[in-house]
Amino acid sequence: MSFVAPDIRAAKRLVIKIGSALLVDRKAGLKQGWLSALAMDVAEAKVRGADVVLVSSGSIALGRKVLGLPEGPLTLEQSQAAAAVGQIRLARAYEEVLAPHGITTAQVLVTLEDTEDRRRYLNSRATMETLLGLGVVPIVNENDTVATDEIRFGDNDRLAAQIAVTVGADQLILLSDVDGFYSANPKEDPTAQRFDLVETITPEIEAMAGDPISGLSKGGMKTKLLAAKTAVAGGCAMAIMEGSVLRPLTALANGANRTWFVAHGDPHLARKRWINAMKPRGEIMLDAGAVTALKAGKSLLPAGVTKVSGVFGRGEPVAILSPQGVVLGKGLVRYTSDEARAIAGHRSSDIAGILGYQGRAALVHRDDMVI
Repeated sequence: MSFVAPDIRAAKRLVIKIGSALLVDRKAGLKQGWLSALAMDVAEAKVRGADVVLVSSGSIALGRKVLGLPEGPLTLEQSQAAAAVGQIRLARAYEEVLAPHGITTAQVLVTLEDTEDRRRYLNSRATMETLLGLGVVPIVNENDTVATDEIRFGDNDRLAAQIAVTVGADQLILLSDVDGFYSANPKEDPTAQRFDLVETITPEIEAMAGDPISGLSKGGMKTKLLAAKTAVAGGCAMAIMEGSVLRPLTALANGANRTWFVAHGDPHLARKRWINAMKPRGEIMLDAGAVTALKAGKSLLPAGVTKVSGVFGRGEPVAILSPQGVVLGKGLVRYTSDEARAIAGHRSSDIAGILGYQGRAALVHRDDMVI
């Protein structure tokens, strides 16, 4: 089977990762002209009907310049202080370039824990879905002010891939300081060949990945390959391209040098397979009306639940049973087992009165369910 390179103009949900070296000059600070040109590309994608998420490095690079911190490696405390100062400026910069295009921005700060913990993952996903549904462009970055080594992504390439999978993106673009994936480091080996298309990430491909080239960014080719593996496994195609040109997304659409990593399947099906592979922690039995609603593509509401079995936390997998006890499917539940038992059989409008807080209307959302 031969694969064709994706067309960025066909993307329905697009995640774009921006490296520090593209956004921040060591001496001059923020590259305002480049960012304004990128905003034009984002606006154009929005006009085409695509949802856009930006995963942006640059907060520490901006903050260290403002604080006058020395060249070279920073301590953890210095990095966190620089991030705290730089993050405000980074978010404001995106707001200022996108607002003239009528685009609202939101700042979303995450750590590795937020995507590994199922409860936090569901909360992050629900927030991002709501923002995208409202036409907002989220600006995502690692929460460097609180993240320590054990809860860090460590680079925004892998963070971008995880965000792409979380939001069900069909394309991820890494704007980098290299124009694709090479058989060797092109700055060290003049015979290195760039791949236009990588259909499968084989051990041979993995062995070709080198080390970081830029002094500003942490993400070398190894991390980009890890990002590609995460993205394509989630049904999201990924491109690596050199991003310093003005309007890089337009350049990509017009045939600029790049490497596409091909996704096998689509994000929706990949997510369903992921859920289906999980071992259920409990069971939720439904009445006949709820079964009919689920088969029509609806979410599972508490009103249709007749019995809750097992012990589970928020975001954990449960089996969904018919009135006769037949397993209909699986889903990631939005309440603990105790909470689910308390609200079973009740209307969503009754949840606040029963639990003492306003929870989510669905017990299991249709996007978190396989029937």
